[in-house]
Amino acid sequence: MPGPPLSQRTAAAAGQSLATLQREHQSLQRWLLHDAYPLWAAQGYDRRRGGFQESLTSAGPVVDQPRRARVQARQIYAFARAASFGWQPEQARRLVTDGLQYFLAHYRRSDGLFRTLVAADGQALDERAWLYDQAFVLLALAESEKLLRTGPELIDAAQSLRAALYQHLKLAGPGFCSGVPETSPLLSNPHMHLLEAALSWSAVDADPAWRALADEIVALALSRFLDAGSGALREQFDEQWAPAAGIAGRIVEPGHQFEWAWLLLTWGGAGTAAAYPAAVRLALIGETHGIRGGVAVNALLADFSVHDAEARLWPQTERLKAAALLGAMTREPRYWSLAVQAAQGLRRYLATDVPGLWYDRLQADGQFVQQSAPASSFYHIVCAIGVLGDALEQLSSAPGA
Repeated sequence: MPGPPLSQRTAAAAGQSLATLQREHQSLQRWLLHDAYPLWAAQGYDRRRGGFQESLTSAGPVVDQPRRARVQARQIYAFARAASFGWQPEQARRLVTDGLQYFLAHYRRSDGLFRTLVAADGQALDERAWLYDQAFVLLALAESEKLLRTGPELIDAAQSLRAALYQHLKLAGPGFCSGVPETSPLLSNPHMHLLEAALSWSAVDADPAWRALADEIVALALSRFLDAGSGALREQFDEQWAPAAGIAGRIVEPGHQFEWAWLLLTWGGAGTAAAYPAAVRLALIGETHGIRGGVAVNALLADFSVHDAEARLWPQTERLKAAALLGAMTREPRYWSLAVQAAQGLRRYLATDVPGLWYDRLQADGQFVQQSAPASSFYHIVCAIGVLGDALEQLSSAPGA
């Protein structure tokens, strides 16, 4: 006896993938609310001296590690998002407020930029100011403003930092140099996070300069960061925005293909003539060439051969974000299935002996590196779970859902 028509089987498979994805989201959110947030709130903040710890082990924080600006900003972001997931609003507000106070007191330079490294007691260790770090400061300030709504204080701080970027790091043409005093090579990655921060600020501050900044970065990405032939995104460039010489200019990171796809979709939606197809192409490059053993590897070369077969945690979160948003925007079942695979890949990294910690590095032989859980990964995890939740909500509220 013949089975059901193909259209019915396709619809049934799509519904099954979506139901599985919903279960994956519920599992990730339970881990976030019941394991990760409580653990990192209790052990990941230095109650005596202030500031967030760089990493945690099963025995607690690795004490007295030098503290990177990017980690402080990322942890502020992670806890600024906590209330939106339903976790302890008052505790989240306190951690964000205390974290901001520590950060602004110890990292701000006299020129308005933020130094990259201090000791646990707040003593400056490295005065360099990287564009990458400044982007995360802007992102942390935006998410903190969404949570705290303290008036003009955080908005003014963000606008002041934006002005310092244009004064000290802006190139004569499009884009920004990598930092001061080291300005090169030029890098796509800091611009990606600057785009993320500009989009976040556009949601809370009516200043049109935020959208103008986002638009400039998208234009630069489409014209310079993406290879005209393959559509792949490169990492390092010379002063004319041509790919850097040697291996550095040939690196193609699957995680960044996914992350740029998510950001381009967030910036322009499905209706932009150049950004939308570029985003789809980036996501498919990552899926087609960057997945080994169910996870996204660290790096390819421009011919899509594997350059670094190890798989860190963060590319798995970016894979999930790209697939989830594409699924919500297109309602195509293939993206729901890819999002399921990405979520299942991510959960492998969260299956540690201490609930709320994570593995950061999966070796090519399938074994995790045993090391402390770096706080820097929490930002990626929080963002991915949030994007997945928003995508599922968008799907459920769409007409005909």
